[in-house]
Amino acid sequence: MLTHVVLFKLKDRSPENIAATRDRIAAIDGHIPQLRSIQVGVNVVTSDRAYDIALVETFDSVEDMKAYQVNPVHVELLKDVLPRFEASAAVDYEL
Repeated sequence: MLTHVVLFKLKDRSPENIAATRDRIAAIDGHIPQLRSIQVGVNVVTSDRAYDIALVETFDSVEDMKAYQVNPVHVELLKDVLPRFEASAAVDYEL
């Protein structure tokens, strides 16, 4: 199993924008066959090094994650949310 973790720091860090972005990301749940699970959480402890949103997804394999990345649902999500991000960081690991 592959776990895909992404942290997002938003340009507009208002609670309303963070919630809307979280909801937009979470809305892909159930729409991409390769995506086994998805969790989208909002940071609750602020600090200078904190990010605003954490995304944790699981896939059966690296190949499934690659198929997910080009899925039209994911591509449309990126078009919508990428302009909102100031920074992001990712890690992918296998168990």
